[in-house]
Amino acid sequence: MLEHYIGRTVEIIYEDRNGEITQRRIVVRSVRDDVVHATCLTAKAWRPFRLERILSWQPVKGRTA
Repeated sequence: MLEHYIGRTVEIIYEDRNGEITQRRIVVRSVRDDVVHATCLTAKAWRPFRLERILSWQPVKGRTA
């Protein structure tokens, strides 16, 4: 699914391990072992995101990051 968006900006709704739900913009770097490795533009840092915790996603159109 997100493998097709490597190098692109995607907006996700994510539930962390504590049950907190956040909306983030990420740049997908790779997808391995059910983990999306990405640069989180919200936190301005590299972050891993477990696929099972991504509640929804959509590619960001236009100019980003």
